[in-house]
Amino acid sequence: MATGVDKVEAYTGFAEVYDTFMDNIPYKEWAKYIQGLLEEYGIRDGLVLELGCGTGTVTELLAEAGYDMIGVDNSGEMLGTAIEKREESGHDILYLCQDMREFELYGTVRAVVSVCDSMNYITEYEDLVKVFRLVNNYLDPGGFFIFDLNTPYKYREILGDNTFAESREDSAFIWENMFDEETGVNEYDLTLFVREKEGVYSRYEETHFQKAYTDQEIIRALKKAGMEPVAMYDAFTREPVREDSQRIYVIAREWGKR
Repeated sequence: MATGVDKVEAYTGFAEVYDTFMDNIPYKEWAKYIQGLLEEYGIRDGLVLELGCGTGTVTELLAEAGYDMIGVDNSGEMLGTAIEKREESGHDILYLCQDMREFELYGTVRAVVSVCDSMNYITEYEDLVKVFRLVNNYLDPGGFFIFDLNTPYKYREILGDNTFAESREDSAFIWENMFDEETGVNEYDLTLFVREKEGVYSRYEETHFQKAYTDQEIIRALKKAGMEPVAMYDAFTREPVREDSQRIYVIAREWGKR
């Protein structure tokens, strides 16, 4: 097996095979849950922004549900795949290649959503506050922000200092995980092998960092950004967050424009 080695930034080499390795994620159920939350707060149509939209799977599903979607992501490679999906579906989705910490829109939106632990990629507390302030700024008066997070429990007890590997027909990965309890930062090193042609594989190496935030830190950051925390759920339920919740959903409301 011939290989070439490339050191790349997060979600560059991985972007090519991201959907392959994420095919076990029940995106339709995730999108239905998000739609249910939106409708619960009276948002059944209109402009919705997805932060950290990646390859656009959830963006497409929400567009199919009738929302006018905008997707923001800082990976041009991931957005390239999202644009290919848009060409196939014909949905009128606007994609913007921007950093969540400094994104800009032309106007306000009815809601902002963010899934697949995109907020965990904001590893500095003050940057998280900055993202929340921007969200608050670009929401309609009384608009809603719905986002998910991996929990400290998941990083500590499930991921920990473990190694994971998976092999598919044309690609494979090795994921070495390291969680620093003191800083709350989770580092995972990805080694990817992608088949370019028969017998020839390219090797990519990526390093990803995520931050484990406590419930109290999230609420404090939202309030510091001027937002109103509304609810916090164990993922995909309407139940309170548990000690062993691995993923949570947070709902916050725009404050200040009324």
